[in-house]
Amino acid sequence: MRWHPFVVMLLGLGGAAMTARSDEGMWLLNDPPRQHLKDKYQFELTDAWLRNAMLASVRLNSGGSGGFVSPEGLLVTNHHVAADSIQKLSKPGEDLLRDGFCARTRDQELKCPDLEINVLQEILDVTKEVNAAVRPGMSPAEAFAARRAVMSTIEQKSLKATGLRSDVVTLYNGGAYHLYRYKKYTDVRLVFAPERAIASFGGDVDNFEYPRMNLDVAFLRAYEHGQPAKTPHYFRWSETGPAEGELVFVTGHPGTTQRLETLARLKHRRDYTLPYTLARIRTLEAALHQYSQQSPENARQAATDLHSVANARKAFSGQLQGLLDPQILEQKRQQEEEFRKRVVEYAKATGSPPPDFEGTFGRIEKIQHLLREFEKPYYLFETGHAFFSPLFNIARHCVRMADELPKKSAERLREYRDSHLDSLKFQLYSPAPLFPELERAKLTASLTFLAEMLGGEHPLVQKVLAGKNPAARAQELVSGTKLFDPAERRRLVEGGKDAINASRDPMIRLAQAIDAEARQLRSRYENDVEEPERQAYATLAEWRFQVYGQSVAPDATFTLRLAFGTVRGYEVDGTKLPFHTTFADAFEKSAKLNGQEPFALPRRWLEGQSQLDLKTPFNFVSTADTIGGNSGSPVLNRAGELVGVNFDRNRHGLVRNFVYTDVQARHIAVHSQAVLEALRKLYPEAAALFAELTRK
Repeated sequence: MRWHPFVVMLLGLGGAAMTARSDEGMWLLNDPPRQHLKDKYQFELTDAWLRNAMLASVRLNSGGSGGFVSPEGLLVTNHHVAADSIQKLSKPGEDLLRDGFCARTRDQELKCPDLEINVLQEILDVTKEVNAAVRPGMSPAEAFAARRAVMSTIEQKSLKATGLRSDVVTLYNGGAYHLYRYKKYTDVRLVFAPERAIASFGGDVDNFEYPRMNLDVAFLRAYEHGQPAKTPHYFRWSETGPAEGELVFVTGHPGTTQRLETLARLKHRRDYTLPYTLARIRTLEAALHQYSQQSPENARQAATDLHSVANARKAFSGQLQGLLDPQILEQKRQQEEEFRKRVVEYAKATGSPPPDFEGTFGRIEKIQHLLREFEKPYYLFETGHAFFSPLFNIARHCVRMADELPKKSAERLREYRDSHLDSLKFQLYSPAPLFPELERAKLTASLTFLAEMLGGEHPLVQKVLAGKNPAARAQELVSGTKLFDPAERRRLVEGGKDAINASRDPMIRLAQAIDAEARQLRSRYENDVEEPERQAYATLAEWRFQVYGQSVAPDATFTLRLAFGTVRGYEVDGTKLPFHTTFADAFEKSAKLNGQEPFALPRRWLEGQSQLDLKTPFNFVSTADTIGGNSGSPVLNRAGELVGVNFDRNRHGLVRNFVYTDVQARHIAVHSQAVLEALRKLYPEAAALFAELTRK
């Protein structure tokens, strides 16, 4: 980790950088906090340790993390991360989410229809190349186009030179740019998943709570050329797990945080973005609940959508509660004030020009006022919140690919650049089933939400509804589309503009009808919000590097990061919560609540209770800095062995999007011992899996 000389001076004066005394940080693997770990924990973070962690960690592009746990492509993640694939592998009368799955032999492993996993191979700093493309005097629109073009060129050259998926990632909100190169696997097969009742024991009631007792794990296997992938870099499975007070590490792909955003930006989130988001999610959750209650088959079809929106509702509710807490905002205000003070001290000490705080912070504040004017239409039409269905997403991709693919890669919308196309088409042509009645219910809800947000007289609302109410319009769109068929999607993409213009598919026609307005909203967001904010935050990042060096980690970007902390419990309202729960706790809680949902244990667990060592640790907590996207992340000990699988945060940790705290905030993981005890005692069909994990 690099330290600026001024940081050393500040530390000498007793003014430590704001993260120097805590374990805050989702750290870049090419710039880890080696000295902090050495000073505080007497741990020497070696290049070999880091390299194995990088090459053994996995990103699932359905959302989530995982890690290889054998040299033959076996990987572990969360059950709820793999749930999308598990559901797609299910069928009427065979609910693998509910009943679980185990492949006794490798020829029984089930190929996931559209799951791509990425394994990071290399990180290159390309900040100079990206910044050099933006010249003084450029308008925001010109700067955005220049930045987009050079990022695309870097990615395209990297892809051509290496054959690896190549993504230029924006860090520090525009303060740095790194090129991430990934090895990609698109043949991924399901090996084992427990029953949903034990994978998510406690369901939505216990979500973001602790104590927890969940076997939230699933095992998949990566294949290459029809054979299990060779993965010499993997995490050995610990048979003992972590002890209280032990230092642990989390390697995963945290999604997004907002810790480096200004106070004005966070207030905008509190007062505008989050209330809108929660209103939308509650609308969708109610519709999915209603659909699910109509039949067991409906419940099976909607299971992953319902879990996703329910999880999002709790997460965003927790974020809003955090931003409504005056202490949280006061902490952010103090951090901002301290930051300004340090920058002024630096400028005086070095003879640098005085900082233009009002220009930089004021510009960000003005952008928030501008964003309010069109934020809802932008989310509804360009982000697609008005059309909660993969059918619309498919239609939009078909329509836009016809316009974008004839252009040079550097001139296209970012999702259609050459470096992204293979992954996009892999998803677009997925054979995974879609259910007409479920899509109709989802579209009815989201079209109704559109009208609620903008009003029935809004020209775009009238264009979308085409003279019908939301239910009738949803029925027309779903019953008339041919996009359920992957072959039709491929025909439209390969046919280009002529095929799109000739199509009478109502979903294609809808995507065409609103595309011009949606693109205008996107351009307005990119040119009036994204690029000006990026330039302002780049200035803040430059000041931050000057006064703190890189002792402050960048915000999360769904790229591989290293977090660390200690295994320890905490206290709530005078009650001390232990650092781990046990199998006995699960049986006791189920019995106390008379085995009612969502605390009903699977039959095999009830019948096999006497076989288990009930003192076996089940879930544990640590102070390591995690966020959404870390689900499925390996939890490692000093030796780099896997001691747990991260699956959640507690409710006290939901404010970590904005500020770090370790007083009560904890991440929650499945204990490595629990997995082995369950496999060995309750899942005899998983004997081969148990042997592969323990190398026995």
